[in-house]
Amino acid sequence: MNDFAPIARFGLLLVRPGMLIMAAPVFGGTFAPSQVRLGLTVLLALTLAPIVPVPPVAEPLALGLVVVRELAIGLAMALGLRALVAGAEVAGHLSGNQLGLSYGSIVDPQSGVRNNMLAALYANLALLTFFLINGHHALIRGLAGSYASMPIGPGKVDASIVRTVMQMLGLVFVLGVRLAAPLVLVLLVVELALGLIVRAAPAMNVMVVGTPLRLLVGLAVVAAVVPYIPSVITRFSTLAAELGMQAARAFR
Repeated sequence: MNDFAPIARFGLLLVRPGMLIMAAPVFGGTFAPSQVRLGLTVLLALTLAPIVPVPPVAEPLALGLVVVRELAIGLAMALGLRALVAGAEVAGHLSGNQLGLSYGSIVDPQSGVRNNMLAALYANLALLTFFLINGHHALIRGLAGSYASMPIGPGKVDASIVRTVMQMLGLVFVLGVRLAAPLVLVLLVVELALGLIVRAAPAMNVMVVGTPLRLLVGLAVVAAVVPYIPSVITRFSTLAAELGMQAARAFR
């Protein structure tokens, strides 16, 4: 039994970073090979082992509660980044639906669901921006620092988790609308212009003329907006990381 104790303690140390690796898209998410995710989890646990105290847990019930709490903390930390990427995907969906690209949806390997091309593009830009600003380093530092404020052991759930989740949903909506607003507004002007043209020339087939016109104008607006997406993602990355840590602290 004493020989098994070090293995059990190391297993407890694997839970929190393992959940973070599985849930955070920046470390691979669902599409990364299981060997890569397992290797990253073990590497993080070995790095944290000298500085993180792991208390002995003898009773199976207490051990189960500790594991559930560790899973919840790791998932909460990943939800902030999930909200950031989801906001970019919402912007892509709004823009793609306006352009009519929803008919050609593809399967996004990052989320495993059908996303149009703009949603996949915006999500990849968000992840690349997160890497460029060394957000993955900040996430790992936050993981290491979380053991100081939330050590391994039993805890409780604070009611603030409800407010934090609502703020994350607000982040998704605000980021999505802010990124998609230029295209939506320009295409609204195009629709109004087409309506006036149809009133002036009723014989014109608006479907034949309007669809390629909306597509050309929309793609031109997307090309003009894409260079500014990283700056918007950078401003929201700090808020997303703070919300993730705030959600994790609810399980203190």
